[in-house]
Amino acid sequence: MDKILEGLVSSAHPLPLKRVIVQRVVELAETPLSRAQCRAMFALGTRLVLQGPDRFQRQVGRQVLEAYGRYHRAEFEAFFDRGLVLGLLQRGYGELSNRDPAILDYIQAGLRLIMSCPSVLELFELLQVEALRLVCERPAPPLCARLCQLLGDFPQCLPRGRKLSLAFCQQLVRSIAHFQSQGSREAELRLYVSQVTQVSGLLRSVWKAEPDTLLPSLQELFAVISATDTSFEPSVALASLVQHIPLQMITVLIMSLTTDPNVKDASMTQALCRMIDWLSWPLAQHVETWVIALLKGLAAVQKFTILIDVTLLKIELVFNRLWFPLVRPGALAVLSHMLLSFQHSPEAFHLVVPHVVSLVHSFKSDGLPSSTAFLMQLTELIHCMMYHYSGFPELYEPILEAIKDMPKPSEEKIKLILSQSAWTSQSSSLPSCLSRLSGKSETGKTGLINLGNTCYMNSVIQALFMATDFRRHVLSLNLNGCNSLMRKLQHLFAFLAHTQREAYAPRIFFEASRPPWFTPRSQQDCSEYLRFLLDRLHEEEKTLKALSSAKAPESRKNDESQTQETVHKAQVFAEAPCLGREERTLIEKMFGGKLKTTICCLNCKSTSQKEEAFTDLSLAFCPPASLENVGSKCVDCSEKKDDCGVETSTSATIPAGETPLNSVEINGGCDAVTNEGTTKDLSAEPNSETNSELNKGQENRDMSQRLVGKNTPSVTDLLNYFLAPEILSGDNKYYCEKCASLQNAEKTMQIIEEPEYLILTLLRFSYDPKCHIRRKILDNVSLPLVLELPVKTATSPLPVVSGGWSVDVEVSDTGENLAKKLKPSGADEVSCPQLVPYTLSSVVVHSGVSSESGHYYSYARNVTGSGPSGLRHQSKALSLVCPQNKLLAEESPCTVIENELDAEMSKEWFLFNDSRVTFTSFQSVQKITSRFPKDTAYVLFYKKQNNTCGFNTNSANGLWVNGDPPLQKDLMDAITKDNKLYLQEQELSARTQALQAASASCSFRPNGFDDNDPPGSCGPAGGGGGGGFSTVGRLVF
Repeated sequence: MDKILEGLVSSAHPLPLKRVIVQRVVELAETPLSRAQCRAMFALGTRLVLQGPDRFQRQVGRQVLEAYGRYHRAEFEAFFDRGLVLGLLQRGYGELSNRDPAILDYIQAGLRLIMSCPSVLELFELLQVEALRLVCERPAPPLCARLCQLLGDFPQCLPRGRKLSLAFCQQLVRSIAHFQSQGSREAELRLYVSQVTQVSGLLRSVWKAEPDTLLPSLQELFAVISATDTSFEPSVALASLVQHIPLQMITVLIMSLTTDPNVKDASMTQALCRMIDWLSWPLAQHVETWVIALLKGLAAVQKFTILIDVTLLKIELVFNRLWFPLVRPGALAVLSHMLLSFQHSPEAFHLVVPHVVSLVHSFKSDGLPSSTAFLMQLTELIHCMMYHYSGFPELYEPILEAIKDMPKPSEEKIKLILSQSAWTSQSSSLPSCLSRLSGKSETGKTGLINLGNTCYMNSVIQALFMATDFRRHVLSLNLNGCNSLMRKLQHLFAFLAHTQREAYAPRIFFEASRPPWFTPRSQQDCSEYLRFLLDRLHEEEKTLKALSSAKAPESRKNDESQTQETVHKAQVFAEAPCLGREERTLIEKMFGGKLKTTICCLNCKSTSQKEEAFTDLSLAFCPPASLENVGSKCVDCSEKKDDCGVETSTSATIPAGETPLNSVEINGGCDAVTNEGTTKDLSAEPNSETNSELNKGQENRDMSQRLVGKNTPSVTDLLNYFLAPEILSGDNKYYCEKCASLQNAEKTMQIIEEPEYLILTLLRFSYDPKCHIRRKILDNVSLPLVLELPVKTATSPLPVVSGGWSVDVEVSDTGENLAKKLKPSGADEVSCPQLVPYTLSSVVVHSGVSSESGHYYSYARNVTGSGPSGLRHQSKALSLVCPQNKLLAEESPCTVIENELDAEMSKEWFLFNDSRVTFTSFQSVQKITSRFPKDTAYVLFYKKQNNTCGFNTNSANGLWVNGDPPLQKDLMDAITKDNKLYLQEQELSARTQALQAASASCSFRPNGFDDNDPPGSCGPAGGGGGGGFSTVGRLVF
């Protein structure tokens, strides 16, 4: 059969005919064959795969090997033995060289076929040795990339043992240093870059699996780039390794290099020059960070000769990299540092002056937003340099003419930038600064590293983490073997609670929780992210519960007993007071509430009611006229609230259905007000909100601006406005089943079930139809420390309403201001709902002027169910009045002055600004908008007090750490391993610092809240870090 097949594939028959016959031969693999017949077919398949002259014959060979190897595995195991593999790797196959990537393709295919056979272990041992031998022979990029792909798919083939692993990593670094691109065309360069990426990715995997190999590999890397032998120039492809080096090691490595007496100045100069060359690598990440850190490290130990030589050698190369958009950010950061620190002579700046004008014209002509941003940064840099080195008008006049349209920094700013960038200031600040960056803040809290415009996630996660009861529930869950989003959140919470690092990078959780429509590395709405996250967690838990109950419904009792055994170790829940809610998800238990909406026909007085769940309430800003009517007294039923309209998403024709667990923002907006004070009804259709949102957002923004300097609305006012009754009239008339026609109606809403954590979103973004963007309402809002939520518990089930209705709650409407008409209830007086006390737990702040840009950070404190001492007494000025019958303020049970609460709480607040965590006070939370007008409260978390369903912080094994439950073993092991690595880094850092003769104090401000910079700024007090030239012009950070 093998002879027939061999003759067929090499014949001149039509290709379709040959394919049909080959398919028949492949199907015959299922029939019994003798050992000799199998071996002949394996030999033919091998020959076609390795020596086939065309693609068809190689494909036939793969099909034959796969089919006959699958059905005759024992015979293939005997054929694909150690001798065959060793011969292929050392001698090749016929005329095919052993360095041809096709050899590795064939070996990988064979390994897949015998993975379940015992002999594969022998082949793994053989390949461990051969892989090390192969990298020692400095394979070309195609062969090396193919080897790394094989080792990535079969990690059992990686050299084992510390010595062999170290040798493999070091030799692979050497191999990358010998890489050279084989062509100059774009397709060839792309292939070359992908091959290098494949190799560096394998090294990253080895470093991650065996951390002990990382430091020796980096030592080998430095030995390669610091070699002064001019006969060999290491490849720029080494830049691909930089992105895999943890930034936490920057302190240890830089200080070790700059203080090591064995590193000669010539070697350091060579290494630094080659690292600067790495800026040319298209996919390099963090190269500029390491280059700048090394420049600062050399300045700290006053090795100015190296700095001068390197700057003069490489400044023009770095400037030329600005022409290439892919590497422009890193090049501009390095260029800025090199020029601003080179302050003793204009020589370096004058080397690039002849090239500035042409680059500026290029930036202006391409019209790209990124080019405009870079041009602004370059312009500021040039102004600083011309200010410092004045007296050369013949050189600077063409530049000034080219940049005359660009903004010029003030003299004070120029002086500040220059004073912070000099080598002398670096020498006094760097050592202590780097030491501080590697240690946890004095707050004991852990920050979250910004992964590229992920401040919206970081601020939300920190608010959820500081929701104490929710955090304890998440940490107590037994999720072993589960790869759910809740498991990833548990992992993130565990590291935030127990890591010794200053900040944690939540990469895995970000990728798992990012909404699919969110563009990576762009600013997003934190409220939208929070809503998506809670909904994902809720739906995921519901699905898991449904699957669990479907698998074994008859053994539910046994399952419940097993579950109780699982959680017994932590004794998380006080189950007795929470009976009847076992089927609710964790999100429902913590954040879920219920809202009852009643519509009363004003013609026949018939009513219809509907309940819907919510996880957060979206509060719109009410117009000034409404503010006057939101008081502490009951309002006359005949009094009309002027200047307000209605925009509702209630439909009279949509049948009733189950409302998803989501946010509720019904009645959430202000209507447009004409100059005459009359109401404009902008609703064209009962179910259409688009036109009304477009027009009313602008009017609402204008009205909000008129409030500046007048009475400041409070969250209480906005919540009263949300719950106030509204009249459905005009285009929003209600279809009454009893009247069988559209009628005017009154709609009222009541909260009938309060959540443990009340999330309030202030609708600050309104759509501007002229500019087609979402503008921000910058009004200040008073944030009560204590809030009373009116809750009317349902005493009986809702009657079934024939031809029911549903309320359309759109997630996409979040952040928009919906129109609303207010009118006091014309119904008889009803008893006021019970006032449930809540205390402020967290505040997420947005800094900026639009939803597409800015920065998020959060204030938070630990609040448990019972609340801090004294919080059961509440300020009467902060009580939330009953929406139907406004209570007199004197009737409120709150009796304690807010200043007393504030004094008690002043040391319990934290400011979470990405990786930076500092102590702050409630006064700072209250005054943030008055001090920094662009920084406004956006999302609020309130914790219900007197909770009877909380945690018992006394476990069977004693008190929990900080009241948190003990972690699962795998989580604890992961944290312990990382903390051990961190301690090793700290120990190494301490050893290197001991070699330093003296260390001066850091020029950065002390760790704490600084009144000179808003927390959301790019200044040293903000999450953007350090300031300086590199942060200029950042709209989103």
